[in-house]
Amino acid sequence: MARVIQKTDLEKNILPGRIIWKAVGKEGPVVSKKMTVGFGDYYTPDVGPMEPHNHAEECVFIVDAKNATFRYGPEKDKLGEPQPLLPGMLLHFDELEWHVFEHGEGGFVEIIFIYGQVDNIRPEEIAKK
Repeated sequence: MARVIQKTDLEKNILPGRIIWKAVGKEGPVVSKKMTVGFGDYYTPDVGPMEPHNHAEECVFIVDAKNATFRYGPEKDKLGEPQPLLPGMLLHFDELEWHVFEHGEGGFVEIIFIYGQVDNIRPEEIAKK
């Protein structure tokens, strides 16, 4: 059965540097055993800057962005040069690849994130495999 999901109807999950709205997945409003999908906003002063992080393989669709960049690399302290984030981009991060979204004065990033799994998303879960 088709489901229509409005971001405004979802519960906010406030994390360091971002607000996440989980839409599809384990324990989501739309339960799936195969995928995790949600929204993320990176501009709210209340949540501070995002820290570099890693997790399961991920695709990120940039819904909107202004004065924003991303960096990625093999280790938390070995990220490459900033690259611009532009609306309409699709980014793919390999499993456990370090990455971060950053923005300057008045900047922001709005995304849709997609994982092809519902378990073993966080590094501590992946390590238990």
